[in-house]
Amino acid sequence: MKTSLRFVHLLEKIFPHRSKLAKLSKSPVVSKLFYKMIFNKNNLTVIPKDNVVEIKLNKKIDPPDSVVVPSDIVHKFIDEANHHFLMNFCICKEAMQCKNHPIEYGCLFMGDAVLEINKDFGRLVSKEEAHEHIRKCREDGLVHLIGSDKLDEQWLGVSDGLKLLTVCNCCECCCLWRMLPDLDSKLSSTVKKMPGVSIEVTSDCVGCGKCTEDICFVDAIKVENGKAVISDECRICGRCAEVCPNNAIKIKVTDDKFIDKTASRIKKTVKIK
Repeated sequence: MKTSLRFVHLLEKIFPHRSKLAKLSKSPVVSKLFYKMIFNKNNLTVIPKDNVVEIKLNKKIDPPDSVVVPSDIVHKFIDEANHHFLMNFCICKEAMQCKNHPIEYGCLFMGDAVLEINKDFGRLVSKEEAHEHIRKCREDGLVHLIGSDKLDEQWLGVSDGLKLLTVCNCCECCCLWRMLPDLDSKLSSTVKKMPGVSIEVTSDCVGCGKCTEDICFVDAIKVENGKAVISDECRICGRCAEVCPNNAIKIKVTDDKFIDKTASRIKKTVKIK
């Protein structure tokens, strides 16, 4: 059954309380229930921002067309998919009345399941339009998450989540996944960092704290003994590296097959054709 706009408005009223709801998952009973209802098909990957990634020999990419960059994984799936649905709005940004990014920079959905989405939410678009939307979101500073998301399957009212691929364009202020630090670890682990990419804080760090100023959506970075420290909760989105005034946080591709490995991970839970 297709979801109505009235139901979306209800979700938007609940949305600001997402962290409080997430904290309930610390109870084993609630965690098990949440996993069964919302998370058991989740397999999302956070894509690092292209402009802060270094590939081989510490060579910073600009990037030229000949260099493979993290966001290429999104464009790869756009080229492979038969159907593309572009939202007219981002439910996260609209619910939080985002002041930093356009509310119309919403999710891109791909796969046969998009044919069931209520057309009041958006429209079917061509591959070229999908590519352009993703580029605009990236230029505006948004971070891509890509993969299977059972919550999207449910609120969109589509019948076959295996044929629904989500590309979420997340802001630092309103993203749904800011609730990750409050979730039970089994649930939060369904949102992963990109394989073949690493992050480190170098000796150039002076402990200024710029990277801790409401930048990390999983609260994975803090200053200890005058130096930034990144925990294992980091999903390597790249925002901290982008704001560092001393270029002291390095994100590197450590595996030439990182795009193929990411695609393989996604295809384990999503069939877009």
